[in-house]
Amino acid sequence: MKKFVALLLAALLVLSAVSAFADKITIAVPNDATNEGRALMLLQDAGVLKLKEGTGLKATKDDIEAFLSVDEIEFYEVEAAMVPSVKDDVDYAIINGNYALDAQIDTATTLLREKAVDNPYVNVVCVNAGNENTDLAKALAAAVLSQQVADYINDNYAGAVVSAVAEPTDGYDATVDYDALNGQTIVIACSPTPHAQILAIAKDILAAKGITLQIVELPDYVTPNTAVNDGEAFANYFAHIPYQEDFNAENGTNLVSIAGVHAEPLGLYGGKQADLTALGVAAE
Repeated sequence: MKKFVALLLAALLVLSAVSAFADKITIAVPNDATNEGRALMLLQDAGVLKLKEGTGLKATKDDIEAFLSVDEIEFYEVEAAMVPSVKDDVDYAIINGNYALDAQIDTATTLLREKAVDNPYVNVVCVNAGNENTDLAKALAAAVLSQQVADYINDNYAGAVVSAVAEPTDGYDATVDYDALNGQTIVIACSPTPHAQILAIAKDILAAKGITLQIVELPDYVTPNTAVNDGEAFANYFAHIPYQEDFNAENGTNLVSIAGVHAEPLGLYGGKQADLTALGVAAE
């Protein structure tokens, strides 16, 4: 119920704002530091605007130096998970891949998409510092970095989620004593989409060695980290490296990555506009 009310309020706020700026191009973007910066850099790479020198990945709309292909854009900053709910009320919406999938948006309809190659926003599996070299961590890392997982990712998400693994494993680590791990359980906290789906492949790999992967789905971006920090979960898999680095700095945690698994390129989707004509740029 709370989520429904929040979505409704977000939609109403955007609707009222859009009506006040009906003559301008309107774009909904995520309002958190890293994702808004990513959205603006996507538009910069497409030639829509120019950001001030040195603003980097945490740019906001206040860091726009000039519009290049249009006279002006009105940006609506919305919580990332709620951007899909306002897509049809604006000209365009820039949406994270996982939230597009959650909203059952056809991810093949992106008009612009963040580059997948060398994407700095690789989603990682994290554990508490000190656990990264344990056999449990190595076994988990080998499973999520497997060819089976990479194939699953690349075959099922139409580019909204892409594997970030350059050299996939066969699912196992030759340095691990799997006999000693037989009968043990790894608790991992994660987001439902696509993380839990991806972990289901790793679960089967670990099960073949007698290791149970207990997947705990959590809908927010805080609890997975506190669960690991407090020892309620051994690992988590829900966020990218810049987010985890910021979380550590702001909360005094010491979470470390053991595996970079996939990237979720941001996409620009049409709302009221069906193509890029209004933005004055060419399709990719």
